[in-house]
Amino acid sequence: MLKKLWHKLPFTGGSKPTVAVVPLTGVLAPEGRSGRSISFDSVQKPLTSAFTTSGVQAVVISINSPGGSPAQSRMIHDRIRSLSAEHKVPVITYIEDVGASGGYMLAIAGDDVYADPFAIVGSIGVIAGGFGFTEAMHRLGIQRRVYTAGENKSQLDPFQPEDPADVARLETLLGKSHTLFIDMVQRRRGEKLTPGEETLFDGKFWIAGDAQALGLIDGTGDLREVLQARFGKDVKIRRIEIEKKSLVSKLLGLKGPLLDPQAMMTAADDHAAWARFGR
Repeated sequence: MLKKLWHKLPFTGGSKPTVAVVPLTGVLAPEGRSGRSISFDSVQKPLTSAFTTSGVQAVVISINSPGGSPAQSRMIHDRIRSLSAEHKVPVITYIEDVGASGGYMLAIAGDDVYADPFAIVGSIGVIAGGFGFTEAMHRLGIQRRVYTAGENKSQLDPFQPEDPADVARLETLLGKSHTLFIDMVQRRRGEKLTPGEETLFDGKFWIAGDAQALGLIDGTGDLREVLQARFGKDVKIRRIEIEKKSLVSKLLGLKGPLLDPQAMMTAADDHAAWARFGR
């Protein structure tokens, strides 16, 4: 009941209300990954700071992410909800360019979800991919030699022919992950979702206005205008960024993309993740 009253009534307190905004931008991935990413570890400090800001009336999570690791997405989502309950501070999530897949999982951590009118929203699904090199290896006369203990230890090896049994096992895992994602969305969005809409959970994504019609978000607009409508023209917005690595730590730990094959693959994966949504 209190939550419903909160999002229907404008702020009427005596002093200027304060809202803390935490931007989360990038692909969701574990800490230590090269490239710009969001991890559970990297968001701990800014989230805690936001929820403990003196006099804070709400915390805004500003999202721009095509997704990534489902585990990182879930952990951050749950941490936001935990801090909200602990400090009794409501959460507004706002999708800037993209809130898709794991990025949308972050968005549903909000008591209310808003998006820029041009934002891409949705992609409630699970994806896995890779490459096969068997034909190239055959042409080059390269043999793959693998030694394992455990018959399934080398499953989905990209240097060996694809095994239908391996694919079936992977599809089972993806299906179970998809079910968990759907359960989260249904639990958080509940009756707001359009009943009987089969495309909600098939991986499709929408522009913000269409996502609102389906119940995936609550509204569209400029973030500042949304906050002013809720808290008044004098609302104070405190932006709390994820701490960036120092130049020294970057130089000590960085291998440039031209030198590090793993960094090249990470950059390619990130580009592909954004490109799926025209970004």
